[in-house]
Amino acid sequence: MKRFTFVLVLLFGVFVSSCQEQDDPLVVKTQSGTIIGTMQEGTMAFLGIPYARVERFMPPLPVEKWDTIRVCDHFGPQAMQQTGGRELSEGEMSEQNSCVLNVWTTDKKGHRPVMLWLHGGGFESGTSAWDPGMCLAKKDVVVVSLNHRLNILGFMDLSGVSEKYKYSGNVGMLDIVAGLQWIRDNISKFGGDPNNVTIFGESGGGGKVGTLMCMPSAKGLFHKAIIMSGTILNVNTKEMSQALGKAVLSELGIDEAHLDRIREVPYQELYEAGQRAMAASIGTRRPGTPMMWGFGPAPDGEVLLQHPFQPGFASLSDDVPLLMGTTFNELQRLQYNRELTLQQAREELLQTFGSETDAYIEAFGKAWPDYSPQDLLSIDWLFRPKTLITTDVIGGHRQAPTYVYLFTWRSPVSHGSVHGNELCFCFNRLHQVPNIVPEPTPEDLQLADTMSDIWATFAHTGNPNVEGLPTWQPYTKENGEVMLLGYKCELCHNHDRELEEIIDRHCFRQLDEFRTKNN
Repeated sequence: MKRFTFVLVLLFGVFVSSCQEQDDPLVVKTQSGTIIGTMQEGTMAFLGIPYARVERFMPPLPVEKWDTIRVCDHFGPQAMQQTGGRELSEGEMSEQNSCVLNVWTTDKKGHRPVMLWLHGGGFESGTSAWDPGMCLAKKDVVVVSLNHRLNILGFMDLSGVSEKYKYSGNVGMLDIVAGLQWIRDNISKFGGDPNNVTIFGESGGGGKVGTLMCMPSAKGLFHKAIIMSGTILNVNTKEMSQALGKAVLSELGIDEAHLDRIREVPYQELYEAGQRAMAASIGTRRPGTPMMWGFGPAPDGEVLLQHPFQPGFASLSDDVPLLMGTTFNELQRLQYNRELTLQQAREELLQTFGSETDAYIEAFGKAWPDYSPQDLLSIDWLFRPKTLITTDVIGGHRQAPTYVYLFTWRSPVSHGSVHGNELCFCFNRLHQVPNIVPEPTPEDLQLADTMSDIWATFAHTGNPNVEGLPTWQPYTKENGEVMLLGYKCELCHNHDRELEEIIDRHCFRQLDEFRTKNN
C-alpha cells in the first residue's frame, strides 16, 4: 500500500509539473530541471541557466540536476576576469558557477533556427550580458548566448607536466562545446531547431567561432557561422602554451610532485603569476597588435586541429556556410576630431608606408573616391587585410559558400565605424546604445532592421540575401564581392584590393618577424 501511494504521489508530481509547463509559457523543463524565465520587450527570456559544472583546469562536467523550479530571470555570473579594482559578488562573477547561458524566444512551440552568440573580449574578458538577444529573437530565430572560462582559468596548459591536465589548455573552448551540446539536448523545448544552429561572434567572439570550426568535438553541433571582426591571428603553439604553463608553476613555487596545489591558489594570485610568467617566457601581448598569444587556445591535434585564419579553417568545417566581415575603422585611432590637410596626412603616413606612401594614397582614392585626409589615417589597418587573405583562400574552394561584408555606417558620436559598432545593428537594439546612437534616425532604424534581417536570414538558409538589396553572390578571389552595409547598401568587387595589399605589406611586420623566427 505504501509503495502504491508513493507511485501515486510521484505521478501526481509529474502531472503538476507538466501542467505548469503547459499553462505558463515562462516555465520550461530542461534535462537538468525545470526553470522559469521572464519577459523582455515582448520576448520570453531565460537567463543564467547552468549548462556545465566546473572543476579548475578540467574539462566541463554535467550539471547537477535540481528538483525545484529554478528562477532564471537575470544574467548569471561572468567568468573570472580583471574588473579594474571593482569588487563583484559571487552572483556577478564566479569561478565555479560561470558556465551559464541565456535563451530568448518568441514561441516555445516553434521549430526555428538557433543563433548562439559568443561575446567579445578576446579570450581574456567579457560577458554575454553585453549583448542581449530579445530584439533579434523577434526575427523568427531563437537566440542563445553564454559565458565560459577565460584567461588563465580557461587556457592554462599543464599538459607538459601531467597527463591528468591533458586538456587544461583548451577548457575554455570545451566549455563552449558543452554549451552547444546543451543546445542539442534542450533547445527544442524553447522552440529552436537543434539541427539548424548558427554560431556568431565579434572580435574575440569571432575568433572563437573560427576556433570551433577547427574542433572535431564541435562538428555537427553547429551548421552555419558568422565571424565579425575576428581575424586576429592566434600564434600559440603547443610548445609555447606548455612553456607558459611551466613558467606559471615556477612563479608560484609549485613543483610537479605537488601540482594539485595550483587548484587552491586564489584567482587573483594565479592571474598575476600568469602575467609575470608570460612576460618572462613568451612575452606580453599589447592589445591592438596583429596577433595574439598567451592564455588562449593552442592546437594539440585532438581538441584543436589548427588555428583559424592561417589562412583558412580545418577541412571538417568545409560544409559550413560562412558570413564574414569587418568595419571601416575597427580599432584604428580616429582622426576625425582634428583639422588635417592632405599633405599633413601624407607626412604622418610616411612613418608607416615609407616609399609606398603615395601609392597608398592613390590606391585609397581608387577604393574610396570621396575620402577625406582624416580617412587616410583612420581606416582599419588590422582586420580587413587578413579577412581578405582568408576569404581569398576559402572562397569558392569549400563545399559551402562564403559571403563578405564591410560595415561603413558612422556613429554621430565618434564619426567613425569602429570595432563593435555593428552589434547594435545586427541585434536590432539601437534604443539601448545612446553612447553610439543617441537619437536613432529613420535611416538608422532601417539599417538595423535590414542587418538583423540579413543575420537571421543567413541563420535560416545559409544565404544572406534579403528583399530590397542587390543580389549578393558568394565570395571568390576573382569576384572580390563585398556588401557595403551603410545607409546605402551596395556591392563592390575588389574595390580595395590594391589598398589592402599595401596595408598588409607594411602593418604586419611584427607577425612577419614572428613567422621568420619560428620557421
